[in-house]
Amino acid sequence: MKTTVALLAAASMAAIAAPAAAQDSEAGGAWVGVIGGYDISKAGSSVDNDTNEDDDQSIEGFGYGVQAGYDFAVGGAVLGIEAEYSDSEAKVDVESGDVENFGFGRVSAGRDLYIGARVGTMLSPDAMIYAKAGYTNAKYNFLASDGTTEFSQDLDTDGYRLGAGVEYGLSSNAFFKLEYRYSNYSDAELDFEGDAADTPRFDIDLDRHQVVAGVGVRF
Repeated sequence: MKTTVALLAAASMAAIAAPAAAQDSEAGGAWVGVIGGYDISKAGSSVDNDTNEDDDQSIEGFGYGVQAGYDFAVGGAVLGIEAEYSDSEAKVDVESGDVENFGFGRVSAGRDLYIGARVGTMLSPDAMIYAKAGYTNAKYNFLASDGTTEFSQDLDTDGYRLGAGVEYGLSSNAFFKLEYRYSNYSDAELDFEGDAADTPRFDIDLDRHQVVAGVGVRF
């Protein structure tokens, strides 16, 4: 259901942009958009289990979200700030009774918050390439069961994100983007349900790779 909503939102944005012929785009100003694409989280090098070659220690699926930001046009460059709320359908697979343990246990990806900055350069009046960096806080949802009772908790992680992409103006205020992002989470706590206290912060090593496409509008 969540995926359907995200796809419908993206399709609606594209429909708004499509009738207008591409014109010289204004890179500066406020903007909002939706994204969707491939999302994979993997155990980092410090916790990778090399003894079991059949354990890929990764979860992957469709990721989707909403973005907003503000760009400042400075000559041929673009400086911007942006924020993102996203979610993912990535989760541990169980095949023939074999659980891919992901290096951390049986988990699914939860919501992801990002805030950061980007810098771009205009290749043409309609096309821009950019690089980005910032802070990301992501949750991964643990689920355990003894056959009669289910127990769940969240792994609340902090880290950084680096990325690069290309943005193309579809009209005077609409655009399309394609972006790759790498995130590394190195600090976490376990958030328990109910009144149970969260754990102290501890070190982890978790890598995340995403390739997303998006559409948006400027104001």
